[in-house]
Amino acid sequence: MQIEKILLVGNPNVGKSTIFSRLTGVKVIISNYPGTTVEFSQGQMKLGDKSVMIIDVPGTYTLKPTCEAEKVTVQMLKEGDVVINVVDATNLERNLYLTLELLERKIPVIVALNIWDDTKHRGISIDIKKLEEQLGVPVVHTCGLSSEGIKALIDRIPEAKVGKMSVSSDGDRWNKIGKIIEKTQKLSHRHHTLLERLEDLSIKPFTGLPIAIGIIYCAFLVIRFIGEGLIGYIFEPLFENLWLPLMMSLSNYLGEQTFLHHIFIGNLIAGNIDFIQSFGLLTTGLFVPIGMVLPYIVSFYLVLGILEDFGYLPRLAVLLDNFMHHLGLHGYAIIPFILGLGCNVPGALAIRILEERREKFIAATLMAIAIPCMAQIAMIVGLVGQRGGKYVAIIFFTLFVILIVKGLILNKVLKGMSPEILLEIPPYRIPQTQAVMKKLFMRLSGFLKEALPLVFLGVLFLNTLYSLKIIDFFADIFAPILTGLWGLPKEATSTLIVGFLRKDVAVGMLGPLNLSTKQLVIGSTILAVYFPCIATYMVLIRELGIKDMLKATFIMIIVALLTGTVLNLIL
Repeated sequence: MQIEKILLVGNPNVGKSTIFSRLTGVKVIISNYPGTTVEFSQGQMKLGDKSVMIIDVPGTYTLKPTCEAEKVTVQMLKEGDVVINVVDATNLERNLYLTLELLERKIPVIVALNIWDDTKHRGISIDIKKLEEQLGVPVVHTCGLSSEGIKALIDRIPEAKVGKMSVSSDGDRWNKIGKIIEKTQKLSHRHHTLLERLEDLSIKPFTGLPIAIGIIYCAFLVIRFIGEGLIGYIFEPLFENLWLPLMMSLSNYLGEQTFLHHIFIGNLIAGNIDFIQSFGLLTTGLFVPIGMVLPYIVSFYLVLGILEDFGYLPRLAVLLDNFMHHLGLHGYAIIPFILGLGCNVPGALAIRILEERREKFIAATLMAIAIPCMAQIAMIVGLVGQRGGKYVAIIFFTLFVILIVKGLILNKVLKGMSPEILLEIPPYRIPQTQAVMKKLFMRLSGFLKEALPLVFLGVLFLNTLYSLKIIDFFADIFAPILTGLWGLPKEATSTLIVGFLRKDVAVGMLGPLNLSTKQLVIGSTILAVYFPCIATYMVLIRELGIKDMLKATFIMIIVALLTGTVLNLIL
């Protein structure tokens, strides 16, 4: 059998992505299926002396598609040479429905009986030999987290067989599944583990909501602790002790009044380089994304990866489902919001998990306006926090009010309804260090590739505007809004321009303007709500289309005008 393309097919939350990671390593390509917004991952694997393509197709419960992702899965089955059907061994009966459908498709199949380590904890005993006989295709037990069975799976891929199943109806298929389960699986009584008791507590509203508040609070304490530790003990000393002397030597060589000095070093503050205020390409342009933002991104994605692998995020989605329905969304929309807190770009990409166009529009505009990224949060806490914690609280309370009010309005104005949440809740599992670190490495690589070029571009763009006196021209045009409605000096125009490139940099630029506390609060809030950064904006254009993105842009402008004006009046 000639094998060039292998498909990983299975229900959601059966560990397909972990198996995929074990087979391909970290170098993967994430693509959109042609003509859709549905993502799939592909990578290369050695099979014998050949390199073959592995594709992790979207998760599905059936080959009778009910959504766009399932349609893509069915379409991709026509393109594969072999299917690895990843099955949750702790939910064999439910998973076998898709397995039987695959065996009816006359495509070579091998079954990976995944999450094998959990079966003994749950009192489940499966006779793999008998299961092979019943299905007529190879069956291998695996544990993606620990790599158990992965080598055996690879060795047996060439043994994949075309199934000989044929059924006349759904009822007939379920009858066959029942007979297979009866012959291959035995259950024994066992007491609940501590993790299972915690599963029950964290899904019930009475106990689940306090647990959710506690987890989120502790998560952000850990994020802040790790982020500040990385900045104070690693990144700031590196810049101050190693990079600053080099930049001072370059500054002396270029001469303070030259054009190149203005571009690469920026302005000297009291004869020295200030990595936040100098705003040079090699000073602020490097320090902000690496010295200030990256530490918080590291800590955020580390905590997020642990919560994902532990299995908590789906429970949070179910707990918040009722609340999110009032905003025109269902509970799983909390996932783009959480990702947006780390970086708005993955948050914008994640709106594709929502089915309806109406949901995507509401989620995208809410995230772009009311969910600041971790980099911006860090800058707000660092800059505004110096004036007092209550002023930081005013900013985030304002964003929360905007999120609620805007969601309620959009839910009323936009026609349609929010579908009910259909979400598989996996059991709690102790995260594996290797898997968490691999995921962290992939996310950090993506952030650095996206952030550094845009920060450099923003600094270069702004320095050029300053040199050509274009900033002064824009300041005069927008002065009536900035000074009349928002109470800001016209010099703040430059921060709004930079904010479209990097919001965290723009917040940092408020520092040298000597603003009053009131102005600092208004400026920071407006920068949070008026536009997403250009990278997020481009992703949203791709996800929503130009027409819907223009509508969202209009909403953002109106919200920014109202927010700044109301804050100016109240404060």
